[in-house]
Parts: sequence; C-alpha cells; structure tokens
Amino acid sequence: MKQAEENSAAAAGAAQEPPTPTPTVWYDPMSPTSSPTAPRPPVRVYADGIYDLFHFGHARALEQAKKSFPNTYLLVGCCSDEVTNWYKGKTVMTEEERYESLRHCKWVDEVIPDAPWVIDEEFLDKHRIDYVAHDALPYADASGAANDVYDFVKSIGKFKETKRTDGISTSDIIMRILKDYNQYIMRNLTRGYSRKDLGVSYVKEKQLRVNMGISKLKEKVKEHQEKIHSAAKIAGSNPVEWMENADRCIVGFLEKFEEGCHMMETAIKDRIQEGLKRRSKSESELNLSGSDSDS
Repeated sequence: MKQAEENSAAAAGAAQEPPTPTPTVWYDPMSPTSSPTAPRPPVRVYADGIYDLFHFGHARALEQAKKSFPNTYLLVGCCSDEVTNWYKGKTVMTEEERYESLRHCKWVDEVIPDAPWVIDEEFLDKHRIDYVAHDALPYADASGAANDVYDFVKSIGKFKETKRTDGISTSDIIMRILKDYNQYIMRNLTRGYSRKDLGVSYVKEKQLRVNMGISKLKEKVKEHQEKIHSAAKIAGSNPVEWMENADRCIVGFLEKFEEGCHMMETAIKDRIQEGLKRRSKSESELNLSGSDSDS
C-alpha cells in the first residue's frame, strides 16, 4: 500500500515538469542547399584554345583560370585539326597529341575534345559552365566580319580575363626553329634521319654536309691554334708572330677549301640539271614515237 502511494506521487511530480522546448531552425530561402553548413559546389570555369606545342605560357593561363575562385572545376576545350586548319592554319601537333598534353597539366580537371570555335549559350548549358577564362585580346569568329568569338560571353558577364605570358608563344617557338633551320637539319642528319625524312633535296643535303664539315674543320683549326700558342709560350718565342703566321696559313687553306666546296656544289647542280634534261628529252621522244605509231 505504501509502495503504491510512492509510485503515484512520483508519477504526479513527473507530469508537472515542463517539457523541453524544441529549438527553432531558420533556413535561408535563397540558399541553394538545405543546410547552411553544406559545402558549395565548385565553380565551373571553361578555357579553350589550340594548345599547339604546349608550353609554360599555356600552363600559366590555365593556372590563372583554375585559381579564379577558391573552389574551381576547370574544363579545357581544344579545337580539332579540321577546325584549326580551317580558321587558323596548320598545327605542328595532331589533335590527339594536343588533347593528351592538356590531360597531363595539373591545373586541368577535364578536357573537352573537338571544342567549338565560337562559344554559344547551348554549349554553356550543355557543360554547365559558369565562366569562360581567356586573355582579353579579340579573336575573330567564323562570320568573317572580324567579330570577337567571346562577344556573347562578355555580353552576359561570364568572361574572366587571364594575362598572357610575354616572350613565349607557339608562333615564337616556330620562328626560332625556322631561324636556325639549317642547324636543326644538320643536327637531325647526324642523328640518322634521311633527307627524305626531313624533306630536303639532294643538293641541299650535300651543301649542308659540306657546311657541317667546314664547321668541324674550323673547330679543329681553333684547337690547333691554341696548341700552337701554348707551344710558342713554352719555347719562349714571340707568340704574336706565331699566331699571325698560323692564321695566314689557316685562312688561306679555308678559302681554298670553301672555293673547292663551291665548285663541287656547282658541279653537282650541273649534273642534276643535265640528268633532268636528258630525262625530259627521252620522255619527249617516247611521246613522239607513240604518236607516230598511233597514226
């Protein structure tokens, strides 16, 4: 009886305690996520180009694009060979080589092959692109009216400017190669490439090999000059007189040698021209004999 009364009193006391209130959670109706602490999705930034002979100027531009926002997903579009050849000109690297070069750049999250020359709203929507990053220089679109390919992106406020790196570009690299063309041809000939591999004529190959021989000869002459100078010092003779006499002999020899090389080059050209004339004459005679037999 006493135990029952105690249980009833405890139950009555518990019923009289006020309930714990549930905390109110406020939500921002403009927030894209239901929780204020949820991580925001990365900003999708797009950069495009040809990326031929991929160099550090390209890499720095992509680095700027990647660092446009604290959390960026960088998509890089690369135009195909067909599009590039049509609008800009021939590339050194194939499209697959250019795509693969971009995939190995640490700033790139995704490569989009066969990228369009002009970016439109449909392309932005398809890849969910938030911003387009490129340098501010205008690039002609496909209309032929010299309109900027980035006009649309700039007009809707989705353009992020990057800075070009001075002193380096694909055109600069190609110009360096063309400037020292003979040296690169000579280097590759010594490495085992044939003149056909390099697209060099027979006469040009012989001329380059002669020049290569002259260069090697000059290096050896210089070594001998230094030896003569050292020997003159040891013998106690006048080194200036030794050097002058040696230089006169060497210069005279080189002049005769280069003259002989020039004569040899001329003779080779004459023989080739004679051969071409004989071949042309033979073909003409064959054509004439064929015409006579037909008649």
